[in-house]
Parts: sequence; C-alpha cells; structure tokens
Amino acid sequence: MKIAVAGTGYVGLSVALLLSQHNEVHALDIIPEKVEMLNDGKSPIVDKEITEFLDGNSTGSRPLNFQATLDPRQAYTGADYAVVATPTNYDSQKNYFDTSSVEAAIAAIREVNPTAWIVIKSTIPVGYTVDLRGKLQDDRLLFSPEFLREGHALYDNLHPSRVVVGAPQDDAEARRAAEGFADLLIHGAAEGEVDRINADGTSGIPRLVVGPTEAEAIKLFANTYLALRVAFFNELDTYAETRGLQTQEIIDGVCLDPRIRADYNNPSFGYGGYCLPKDTKQLLANYDQVPQNLISGIVDANRTRKDFIATEIEQKIKGVEDPVVGIYRLTMKSGSDNFRQSAIQGVMKRIKARGITVVVYEPTLNDPDFFGSKVTHDLEDFKKQSDVIVANRWNEDLVDVSHKVYTRDLFRRD
Repeated sequence: MKIAVAGTGYVGLSVALLLSQHNEVHALDIIPEKVEMLNDGKSPIVDKEITEFLDGNSTGSRPLNFQATLDPRQAYTGADYAVVATPTNYDSQKNYFDTSSVEAAIAAIREVNPTAWIVIKSTIPVGYTVDLRGKLQDDRLLFSPEFLREGHALYDNLHPSRVVVGAPQDDAEARRAAEGFADLLIHGAAEGEVDRINADGTSGIPRLVVGPTEAEAIKLFANTYLALRVAFFNELDTYAETRGLQTQEIIDGVCLDPRIRADYNNPSFGYGGYCLPKDTKQLLANYDQVPQNLISGIVDANRTRKDFIATEIEQKIKGVEDPVVGIYRLTMKSGSDNFRQSAIQGVMKRIKARGITVVVYEPTLNDPDFFGSKVTHDLEDFKKQSDVIVANRWNEDLVDVSHKVYTRDLFRRD
C-alpha cells in the first residue's frame, strides 16, 4: 500500500517510519535540508528510535520502504492514504488553533489525488473534521489523534497505549477506511504488542473507531487531564514550599493510593511543550457557552505556578550585586531538542521583566542570543557566570554546582 505523509516533525516522521516497515511511504516536507538529511539516514530531531530506524535503513540492517521528498506529485500520486501532520499552533488572537497548514496540505493532496483517504494527525479543534468535510464537500477525510511524547515519538507509536481513528457513524465506507488505517498502525507496532496484556486485563492494543468529533475530544481531554495532573502536583509543591514542608514525602503518601498512583507526579515549573499549553487553551475555547470551572482553573494554575517560581528564584539572589540567573536548557524534557513553549521560557520572561540578567546554556541553539539573553555552549563558563542556575529538570552535568541549582525536579526521572 502507498502512504503519503505531509510534514516530518516528530508526529509525521514517527508515523512515516512506523508505516514504512510494511508499506511504501513518501514523506513530504518543504525544507530541502531536512529532506536531504532524511534520505541520507540522519534524523533532524532528537529521538532515539527515529535515529535508529533511519540509521538502520541507510546501512541495510533495518530496511524500510521510506523516502522523503519535496515533490507533492511524487508523494501523493497513487497514495491510498495521505496523513496530514502539519503544525497547528494556537492563535491567541483568534482563540483558536491555526489550521491553515492542514487546509493547505489537504488542497495540495486533492490537486494530485482526488480519491486518497486523508487522515488528519494534526491536533485540531473539536468539531473541525465534520465542519471541513462539509466545507470542502469531501467525504474522504478522517481524523486520528496522536498520543506521543516529544523525544519518544516513534517508541510510543511502536508501543501504543491505544489507536483511535474518527469517522462518521453513518458512513460505512469511511468507517471501513478508518478501521483499515487503525490496522496499519497496529501492524507496525513492536513485536509482542498485539498479544500484550493490558492493566485492565484485556489483551492486545486497544482500537477505537469513533466519530471524528469524539476523536478530537479524546485528544484534547486526554492532554488536559495530563495538564491537570501537572497543575495539581505543582500546587501541592507550592503549598509545601510556602509552609516549609517536604514535598516528596507528601507526594509519596498521596500516590500510594491505587486510584491516584505515582504517575505524572513530579513537580516542575509548569506544564509546557508543544501540546499541553495549546490543547488546554483550545479545549477552554471549545467550552464557550458551556458551564465549566475546572478547565479555566487548569489554564490559570499554570500562570500562577510560573509567577511563584520566578519569585522563588528572585529570593535566591536577594542581596547579590548585579546577579546573573543561568537557565540550564530551554528544552522541556530529557531526551528532546524541542523547546517550543517550554515552561522555563515563561519563568525566564518573568525574571527578565524584574530587571535581572539572564544567560542561557542551550547546546542545540545556534543563535548567539535568545530574546535578548546571551546563549552559550560553554558549560563551564556558564556555571561560573551564574549566581543561581535554574533547571526544570536535573542533569548530572550540574553535580559540581548543585549548591547553585534551583529545580523542583524531585524524582529526577523525566
């Protein structure tokens, strides 16, 4: 089967490589350097499994039927499925995801291929797919949410928690196409996954074929629940810090309850990254005219947490003449090079607004400055310059200056 993928970010590239194990896959991107890297077996993003798959393909140890291209005709001609995995940033002015890249990709696909089933993988507002099907008079549009972590995207596709595809309940042909696409994703999973035993006692990879609007809601509500977990344990940490209590002891005791469990409970500077901030805001926008308190509270809690963290950092340098605050890494998570909307950036802006000098250590950033702050790749010089070092996540690089480090990473595991 021929499959095209529009976009080679962490979602598109991981899906393309997963499917290329058993299908002919053409991944389209508009950046020549990325396409050249991919065809040379090099990953443009930090992701262990993506790197291994591309390296194995180029050496022949893991042959894949995969090619990156700049040519829409090469990608889309004859494709049975075309996956759209282009970015949908949140537009705060419109209070809505910017879906222009999705619509541009669909238009490009249809110019070449009028019959391919188009599967939207980009995160979109609730109700978008149904509206777009009507607007374009196109009944061959499906939606399949992704549940991937940055830095572990291909791993999560190889070991999926569930596979969800959305198609209208009253369209039998679309439902069959949705089931077919779900089967393709499951077929690409790692050996043993189709026979695994799940926590609820069921076996195999859970497969849900639901309405497209329900599938969109699953994505946004899932990410908002994760944001809720982050916000809850951050507020627990704020309370403990303010009252002089041991946060970790409280968290350990709370999480021994089997209904709560010790997942996603490590304090941080706030939820961030590409997905959680924009998805929670989009879900809040979708609640227009619908009664709610919790969703807006989650969004507000994230701002409050960053305010608290900035104040705590300011207290650490109180009395220091011309203090310098060092930001250790802009990235959101260990094992990732992505720092889009990372929480530490929000903290950094608050510190700078108080007139404090900030220097950034970020080896993946080639620019000499980041929003007016000096960027260095020299870790030792960075340590010497900084009166306090702010790290969202602990790293062994900082052991020798641990007395300078401010972090809320209690468990040092993620």
